[in-house]
Amino acid sequence: MISFLSIIAVGFFLGMRHATDPDHVVAVTTIVSRQRNLLKAALTGIFWGIGHTLTIFVVGSAIILFDVVIPARIGLSMELSVGLMLIVLGAMNIASFLRAARTIAPAAEESHVVHSHPHVHGDYVHSHAHGHAPEAHAHSHQTPLTWLDRIFGRIGLYQQLRPLVVGIVHGLAGSAAVALLILTTIRNPHWALVYLLVFGAGTVGGMMLITMSIVSAFNFLGNRHENFSHWLGLASGLVSLAFGLFLAYQMGFANGLFSGHPQWTPR
Repeated sequence: MISFLSIIAVGFFLGMRHATDPDHVVAVTTIVSRQRNLLKAALTGIFWGIGHTLTIFVVGSAIILFDVVIPARIGLSMELSVGLMLIVLGAMNIASFLRAARTIAPAAEESHVVHSHPHVHGDYVHSHAHGHAPEAHAHSHQTPLTWLDRIFGRIGLYQQLRPLVVGIVHGLAGSAAVALLILTTIRNPHWALVYLLVFGAGTVGGMMLITMSIVSAFNFLGNRHENFSHWLGLASGLVSLAFGLFLAYQMGFANGLFSGHPQWTPR
């Protein structure tokens, strides 16, 4: 009984620690950089954790129960998918910033009574120029996220599908390492599967706390600086893009995915 409880406790806290991995934090920061609602931020973390746990449990179960061996090229491809995902998330935030900046400048030149204020579309927050004359409020909302919000916004779980998909992709990169670590310490396959679920529960809890903490900090700073969320979107996009490019280079070239001799060690 003591041994089983130890497995549960260790698995949960290791799952919480796993949520703090740099690529995980960068990805969710990019998603919630324009989010100001704590409940929605918590749901973002929960759904990211569910997606992550789903992948780890499926892939990990195959390794534990059926001794599946993942070839180096497939393992590197799974890790490369994380880098590509971070590149896409970063590019979306940067594009949103640039489009918003283009709409603010012309409006500011046309009217002396133009001012800037935050504007909400679903869970997406951005700033744009606003004036009280009819012609002073011209701006475009054609950003990637608002375009998707307009098409799928009526679907109840749409806002949670994005972090769910991101979590699933992240799970691909870490599932093999988690499963192999379990095999070296837990010989009973049923206990190993329980460990995977507890590890996933810890990851869900850890990421929920992370997203809520990030949004709480953003709310505090945003109340003091009017355009904070606008520049934060750009900063998180640049970090995500840079980190994604670094991972893509590491997997594709340094570790040999695009060469004839790939080298991969689950981590």
